[in-house]
Amino acid sequence: MNKAGKLHIVGTPIGNMGDITLRAIETLKAVDLVACEDTRRTLGLLTHFGIKKPLVSYYKPKEREGARRVLASLERGDDVALVTDAGMPCISDPGALLVKEAREMGYEVTSEPGPTAVATAMALSGILEPVFVFAGFLPSKRKDAEALLTRCDKAKGTIVLYSSPHSINDDLKLIYTLLGDRDVHIVRELTKVYESVEKVSLPYETEEPKGEFVLLVEAKAENEEKPQGSLKEQLAAMIASGTDKKEAVKKVAKLNGVHKDAVYKLTTGDGE
Repeated sequence: MNKAGKLHIVGTPIGNMGDITLRAIETLKAVDLVACEDTRRTLGLLTHFGIKKPLVSYYKPKEREGARRVLASLERGDDVALVTDAGMPCISDPGALLVKEAREMGYEVTSEPGPTAVATAMALSGILEPVFVFAGFLPSKRKDAEALLTRCDKAKGTIVLYSSPHSINDDLKLIYTLLGDRDVHIVRELTKVYESVEKVSLPYETEEPKGEFVLLVEAKAENEEKPQGSLKEQLAAMIASGTDKKEAVKKVAKLNGVHKDAVYKLTTGDGE
C-alpha cells in the first residue's frame, strides 16, 4: 500500500512576485500536484519561477468536488500543494473545507506561510489599537452584511474587510449607515506599484474604484464623554454654545453612534 501523501498549504504573493518565500518555491518544485483557485493565474506563477507541475482546479463553487479529487491524490501517495490566486489559502479563499477533511481523514497537513493582506494592511495603517476582527468580504445580502458588521463591532476593535472595485462604495455606505461616522483606512493595491493608504472619515465615496481594497474600520472612540439628555437637547446645547449646525449634527451623531441623518432631521422638525 502506498504511503499517504502530504497536503501543503502554500502562501503566494498578493501582488509582488518578489514576496514569495524560498520555502514556498522549494515546496512547489517538490510536490506532485498543485491544487489552485484559477489554473491560469497559478500557471503564470509557476512559469515565472520555472516550475512545471500538474494543476487541479479548486475553486469556491466546486470546492467539495475539488476536495474529493485532492483527497484521492493524497490517498495515492501524492504530495499536494494548495494555493490560492494570492495570499494564504483558507483566508477568504477556498481551502478550509479541504484542510478540515484532510485532517479528519488522518492525512498530514503542513503550512508554508506567506503574504497575507490582513496583516500587511494593519501594519501599514499605523493604527495603535492591537485588537482587530477580520471579516473578509461582506456578504452580498444586505441583511447578512449588517449582521456581520454588528457582530464585529461588538469586539471594540478595528474591523478589517476586503472589498472589490465593484462593491467598495456600497460597502462604505453600508458601514456609515450602520455604524455611523467612523475613521476608515482605505488600503489599495497592496505590494503593487500603486499601493496606497488613505485615512478618511465617513461618509466617503472613492472617485476611482480601481484595484483591490482592504478597509480598516476603526472602533468608535470611547474616551469622549457622551453629553447628557436626548439627541435634540444635545444638538440644541451645541448650537447654543456657538458650534456650527452642520458640525453639531456630525458630532452628536458620532458621540451617540447613530446615523447623521437621524440627527439632521431634528433640525428640520422631522425628528423627536
